[in-house]
Amino acid sequence: MKEEKNNNIKKQIPLRLSPKLYADIMAWAEDDFRSLNGQIEYLLTECVKRRKSESPIKKDTD
Repeated sequence: MKEEKNNNIKKQIPLRLSPKLYADIMAWAEDDFRSLNGQIEYLLTECVKRRKSESPIKKDTD
């Protein structure tokens, strides 16, 4: 049960963004009524979901 509690703790990471990317994500976050952090987490979550749902890439073996 202790392991379950640790899995719910969010990790903190430093993140460097260009001023342009920061402004673009901040504007998007405001449009979606999210915080900047919430928007970044949402975008990363969606990207991971899409990657997991993609079929594996088949490599050509010659």
